[in-house]
Amino acid sequence: MNVFEHFYFVKGDLSNKEQLEQVFEKYHPEIVVNLAAQAGVRYSITNPDAYIESNIVGFFNVLECCRNAGVEHLLYASSSSVYGSNKKVPYAVGDMVDHPVSLYAATKKSNELMAHAYSKLYGIPSTGLRFFTVYGPMGRPDMAYYKFADKIVKGETIQIYNYGDMYRDFTYIDDIITGVVRVMVRKPKLTEDGVPYKVYNIGNNRPESLMDFVEILEKSLKEAGVVKGSVQKEYLPMQPGDVYQTYADVEELERDTGFSPKTSLEEGIRKFVEWYKA
Repeated sequence: MNVFEHFYFVKGDLSNKEQLEQVFEKYHPEIVVNLAAQAGVRYSITNPDAYIESNIVGFFNVLECCRNAGVEHLLYASSSSVYGSNKKVPYAVGDMVDHPVSLYAATKKSNELMAHAYSKLYGIPSTGLRFFTVYGPMGRPDMAYYKFADKIVKGETIQIYNYGDMYRDFTYIDDIITGVVRVMVRKPKLTEDGVPYKVYNIGNNRPESLMDFVEILEKSLKEAGVVKGSVQKEYLPMQPGDVYQTYADVEELERDTGFSPKTSLEEGIRKFVEWYKA
């Protein structure tokens, strides 16, 4: 990252308000992109404290620093988890998101409400992006695709929930990055109430079967010469906090930015496997 003249890396914790204030005072950011959070649905069930500390307290500190610094635009990561077990698909931004099925989802919905309050009270332009099942190189090791790859390579059994009957709107990381860049330079228009606030879905607009996903991953690992044998699978019931499917309506994102994710699952997994093998 040293090739970027104005890049500075600061190791810290969003829940440390004093440290965060020092960063804002030193660098005077005009645009803030907050992608920091304690992520993951299942981990939130057994470790709720981490989610409150990072996603609620940490995000509050970000909002306060943005307010005091007069930031021109705050872009932050929300999540498709806010839709809970909504049966209506595809999920549109205006759909009901009042019944989260995990604490993680509740914290991300709280972020949207907190951001709206700060936009209303202090005029801070803010935009939330509801990410849909992000995958790709350098991803989180606790994500299903990463754990599947690790276990397949080691010859271990992979656990498949809801007996494989699940669908996810897998979104490749490069598409997420492009979406973030497109949105970060675009302040939200005022709502009917005069609030500079917006939320978008960012997903592939194409739910894929979990079993198809596993099959494509297995095929890509074999083609890359990483594995040879068959994959051992253990089928388990739906886990608490999980949902049957996710499916993003990205019409508003495409309308306002001219962009929507297009990377196919086959291409995205192939790129992940190339990185994983290296």
